[in-house]
Amino acid sequence: MSNTPPANRFLHLPLYVRIWLAVVLAVAVLTLLAGWIMRVTAEPPLREVIVRNAAGETVGQGQARLRPPDGLPVEPPPVHHSDMPHPPGHFGTGPEFMVRMHDGALMHIHLPRPPRSFWSRPPYGFFWTLGLVGLAVALGTYPIVRRLTRRLEQLQKGVEQWGTGNLSARVAEQGHDEVAFLAQRFNHAAEQIEQLVTSHKSLLANASHELRSPLTRIRMGLELMGEHPSPAMKEEISRSVGELDQLIDEILLASRLDAKEADLGTIEQVDLTGLASEECARLDAHLNLGEQPQSWVVPGVAKLLRRMLRNLLENARRYGTSDIEVQLSPVTHEGQACVRLCVADRGPGVPVDLRERIFEPFYRLPGASERDGGVGLGLALVRSIVQRHHGRVHCEDRPGGGACFVVILPSA
Repeated sequence: MSNTPPANRFLHLPLYVRIWLAVVLAVAVLTLLAGWIMRVTAEPPLREVIVRNAAGETVGQGQARLRPPDGLPVEPPPVHHSDMPHPPGHFGTGPEFMVRMHDGALMHIHLPRPPRSFWSRPPYGFFWTLGLVGLAVALGTYPIVRRLTRRLEQLQKGVEQWGTGNLSARVAEQGHDEVAFLAQRFNHAAEQIEQLVTSHKSLLANASHELRSPLTRIRMGLELMGEHPSPAMKEEISRSVGELDQLIDEILLASRLDAKEADLGTIEQVDLTGLASEECARLDAHLNLGEQPQSWVVPGVAKLLRRMLRNLLENARRYGTSDIEVQLSPVTHEGQACVRLCVADRGPGVPVDLRERIFEPFYRLPGASERDGGVGLGLALVRSIVQRHHGRVHCEDRPGGGACFVVILPSA
């Protein structure tokens, strides 16, 4: 036999059984309470009777007659059956009264009642009513409770399946109640985690591939260097080492940006106009502040915003021409005051169907080679930095030819 206490065994029952039993027991207790109140508040039995004539004058009165014989001549009482709840009176069932009239006559008044059926006699009538109410509640609430808990069971199965490693597992979002809201939040969280794990796997796989190329060039350069290396060989090795250093730096920064809890610096008021002036001067790009130049200030981490702008300018210089322009202007996005930063070039532009893919890690446009410089993480870092600052970035065509990378950041 099991040593589990009854309370613990009840808790181990399925949820739908516990809810169903709770509803049935609650209705049963309510029915019992209602029956008790009805009995308490019911009118007491008749104990006195008054007889009046046609004029309304009292001609006699009396009290209820007792069950035991009182010496009066009576007819033989009916046979008492064992299924009767109470023994009959002198003349059958129902209240009986002895009334003495004013003229001295003694009268017997009998108020007969029709015989009751077995099912309506107390206490059977009350308990049968309680049983029928309980049965109706049990049959009526079971489908409702089962439907609710079946959705919870589906949610439980989906969570268990997702916990075993199937990150693509999702649960059905049915209804508009708390269970549906919980399913929606679970699917949203599962999708974010799946994207994060997938991006980390892709980052690791692509990083290992990108690291292999410069390492191979360095190894070959060392083998061919000989005792008297040429300046070209030294330059090639130096370029490969710099590429490795840049790749490792960008991989570490991308990993820190993916980790939401990572501390990337202090949030401060950054003068985006001054920052853009410094970076444009470094690469000889043109800064356009519009007809009414002013300083645009945005909240953020200065070193990350500088890295974002520098990556955009390096990308424009690498794939565009020397005609690089940076524009700063105010804009309203979703009812919020923002600053629009645009880095435009006169390069071949970006095809429409690839304007989202260029922000993926290690993705290069068709025709681009490793000799063009870069490791394919620059624009991915731009998007991560912009998202960390609650902004958005996209690519569009530049009037007259070329590409324009637009960054929208909330202003101070």
